Amino acid sequence: MSSPSPDTLLGPADIRELAAALGVRPTKQRGQNFVIDANTVRRIVRTAGVRDDDVVVEVGPGLGSLTLALLEAADRVVAVEIDDVLAGALPATVAARMPDRADRFALVHSDAMHVTELPGPAPTALVANLPYNVAVPVLLHMLDTFPSIERTLVMVQAEVADRLAAPPGSKVYGVPSVKANWYAEVKRAGSIGRNVFWPAPNVDSGLVALTRRTEPIRTTASKREVFAVVDAAFAQRRKTLRAALAGWAGSAAAAETALVAAGVSPQARGESLTVEEFARIAEAASSRGTTPEPPKEPVQQ
Repeated sequence: MSSPSPDTLLGPADIRELAAALGVRPTKQRGQNFVIDANTVRRIVRTAGVRDDDVVVEVGPGLGSLTLALLEAADRVVAVEIDDVLAGALPATVAARMPDRADRFALVHSDAMHVTELPGPAPTALVANLPYNVAVPVLLHMLDTFPSIERTLVMVQAEVADRLAAPPGSKVYGVPSVKANWYAEVKRAGSIGRNVFWPAPNVDSGLVALTRRTEPIRTTASKREVFAVVDAAFAQRRKTLRAALAGWAGSAAAAETALVAAGVSPQARGESLTVEEFARIAEAASSRGTTPEPPKEPVQQ
């Protein structure tokens, strides 16, 4: 595919004109910050490694900055947009800017957290500028719901990017890190400045690349059981696992039994464990014939 031409992509003036025509004002409630720099969306598409045979799903396309660049590179793009006005306007923007590719674009007007199916062929890639306030749950939902997604590149708040890509032992390693690792190999893929957005956010942004695991984590425990251990471990992250998992296991003694059976020190803390070790703990508890309940409010971020 050829590179997107300047008149195809949206620049700062285009974005503001579109927003004015639609009466759109970016809202903090939905974490809306529109990308206004063509070079940035080119960079995102390039970093994502989008191929001409890819079916890309984009969450939160907004006014279409990234959408147009994705359409130029991919075989097909499916955009999921919750905002009524933005969802109504995007197909027209695509048709006007890229008429020869409009038939390869589909819009799903829905909350991404509730999407369970997409039109057309199964998606092979997820590329998105995710709203900061829902970035982690949306990412995990999409990875869980669409196992055909092999590669993901998301732009998120820099702090969230650090958490997602953090290794065990890091101060910011936590629930997002472990749960993302359940599905994929995760790494930081770059930083994005504030001046490429309108309005400019008061935080920096980061790119995170996720490559789907070719083989799932080997365990007889279910994802729900493993994630329950993760949530419990980090709900009280300063405590030892023996103490932190006491509520999950039913007692500190039961937690210690499961930990020892899994080959994990009861004195360790959650931030030092790999996703495989969390799976072993869940498996050990499950093998005893008990399935501890997950916390009522799982920690997402």
